[in-house]
Amino acid sequence: MLDSYARRIVQPAISGGAKLLKGAGLSANTVSWLAMLLGVGSSAVWMAGYPAAAVAVLWISGYLDAVDGTIARMTKPSKWGNILDITFDRVVEGTIMAAILIMYPEHILPLGLILAAILVNVTAFLVAGNVISNSGVKGFHYNPGILERTEAFVFFSLLMLLPSMVAVIAWIFLVLLLFTTIKHLRDVYVWLEENSPD
Repeated sequence: MLDSYARRIVQPAISGGAKLLKGAGLSANTVSWLAMLLGVGSSAVWMAGYPAAAVAVLWISGYLDAVDGTIARMTKPSKWGNILDITFDRVVEGTIMAAILIMYPEHILPLGLILAAILVNVTAFLVAGNVISNSGVKGFHYNPGILERTEAFVFFSLLMLLPSMVAVIAWIFLVLLLFTTIKHLRDVYVWLEENSPD
């Protein structure tokens, strides 16, 4: 939700970073790689016992993940860049959830269900992006949801920082993921109903 509706507020900071990194000679795809490596690295930092540092690294990764698209639009967006971006997002999310599962084995039920729900939710998101006509600046239709990347990072951060609250945070995260999946599927259904030939 925040990715879709608060982007205008943070875009100046994203554009500033994009200009800086582009000026340093970094391509959008290179920044995508950096974002992914930092995101994966954040789970290692957390498992090593530095939760605050891990969360900081995670959010730097998220910032670079936003910057790479802005660099692409400043230069020449590519389908390959879109593929890298989507794939690397899942690599980061999967790595973090795997680390959380390893560190909190006593909460395997809600955390395992979250991992499955992320998979289903991303599938519904990509289906919506493939079916609904694109009118935005991204490489495909970006269907807004209740949970988007920023909200996921908030939950990942809370799970890392608040071990005593893992069960409560996990169940809330799971419920919101399910509602987000339902929204994506409903949006596709409504679009098809409105745009199908009579």
